[in-house]
Amino acid sequence: MAPRLFWVGIIAFILGVFVRTLVPFGWATIGFFTCAAIISGVFSVRHKERARILFVVFLLMLSLGAARMHIGIIESEPALDAHVEEKVILEGIVQDEPDVRENNVRIPLRVTAIASTTIEGDIAVLVVAPLHTEVEYGDSLRVEGELALPEAFETGEGRVFDYPGFLAKDRILYQMSFAQVARLESGGGFFLKTWAIWLKQKYLEGLANALKEPQAGLAGGITVGDKRGLGTQLSDTFRIVGLTHIVVLSGYNIMVVVDALLRWLVRFPQAVRLSVAGFVAFFFAAITGFASASTRAAAMAMIAITGKATGRTYLASRALALVAAGMILWNPYVLVFDPGFQLSVLATAGLIFVSPLFESRLAFIPERFGLREIAGATLGTQVAVLPLLLYQNGMLTLYSLPANLLALVVIPWAMLLSAIAAIIGLFMGIVAPIFGLPAYALLSYVIYVAKGFAALPFSTLSIPAFSMLWLVLAYAALSIVVYMKSGRGESSAA
Repeated sequence: MAPRLFWVGIIAFILGVFVRTLVPFGWATIGFFTCAAIISGVFSVRHKERARILFVVFLLMLSLGAARMHIGIIESEPALDAHVEEKVILEGIVQDEPDVRENNVRIPLRVTAIASTTIEGDIAVLVVAPLHTEVEYGDSLRVEGELALPEAFETGEGRVFDYPGFLAKDRILYQMSFAQVARLESGGGFFLKTWAIWLKQKYLEGLANALKEPQAGLAGGITVGDKRGLGTQLSDTFRIVGLTHIVVLSGYNIMVVVDALLRWLVRFPQAVRLSVAGFVAFFFAAITGFASASTRAAAMAMIAITGKATGRTYLASRALALVAAGMILWNPYVLVFDPGFQLSVLATAGLIFVSPLFESRLAFIPERFGLREIAGATLGTQVAVLPLLLYQNGMLTLYSLPANLLALVVIPWAMLLSAIAAIIGLFMGIVAPIFGLPAYALLSYVIYVAKGFAALPFSTLSIPAFSMLWLVLAYAALSIVVYMKSGRGESSAA
């Protein structure tokens, strides 16, 4: 009974957040479902009916999820609304690390004043400034430019990306392009995050001293999730062949490294191995400045690796559900508007549930260098995320499996050697390229694999847009297949 209550509660909570995100309703509707749950609960206690108890839990958690989203709705700021499509002067604090692109710098600015009028709250503006604008996390800025509302845009094949919703997950409701930026003060951020971002920047400086581009950019991507050095063309190449997860420090990427580490520590007790793995995952999150994507990736990687190391899939599945629900509780916008969150959860679920089904059927692939394991993990994650990827961008990558097999086998060593090259690059700048040669060779190999498969005919196929109903049916069918193939006994234990 307890496992059923757990899963019914988690699913109902997530469903409540999902429905309230898409359908606007207020406290009256939420109160109605809560009252219905209470009334049903009274009868359930009297008659001790399990089905009704589950129904009560479902209604209560559904109401709780809807209430969380209702409370979390971000309201616009009237003082800013009055100046939309006008040139304004804003003051604010940089709330996260600026995103340096090829042609500009994107600054998430929490607004504190407009035209010298103080603004309370934590509404942010995405300020797009010229390249080489020097700002850091925690800086107080004065920016001048035209204030605008972000708009959804078409991504091709009839798909529309909800850009306003995507920004809203970070409490960004406005944007300002071609802004003039002046720094007022520095050092206003949270000290731990400031230190972590400084450490990341020093690390990237070491990479730049030891490696040339685009190898340095790839090294920054696979180790700390910084892909600014890759450039648009090479980033598109990795996306075409299904290797994007390598350059964004995904949970899959961290899991590959942690899994390799566990194999190296095979002679140690399991508690020691998992403790070391946990520290490494935490380190990955810390060195990226505790960015939300890398922190989430580290958590998902540890869930997958713990389930695999202990052989207790049902515990890993519950941990995944709790972590996902906790992230949604913290920020309900991520459920619908954050593709990274959605793909991370699905990829982790694929590693837990789907990958073992493939590994048992890949006896023809040698175990040497972890090839069979990489193949199973790649197939599991690809199957798990494919319906959502097709729904979001319609791009079907045909050579993902061989590309991942050839690239991932060297990623743990490439990450280790890149880290060594970065450290040497900080202290021995002029001779650092000599010590960076091993990392350079492996990174060049990964780039060669990506470019080679991208050059093949029919490397990608475009799928026309389709209804969300087909997405739901696809995951329902996948869940049924996994349930049947994994055995009813294990599933029941979950």
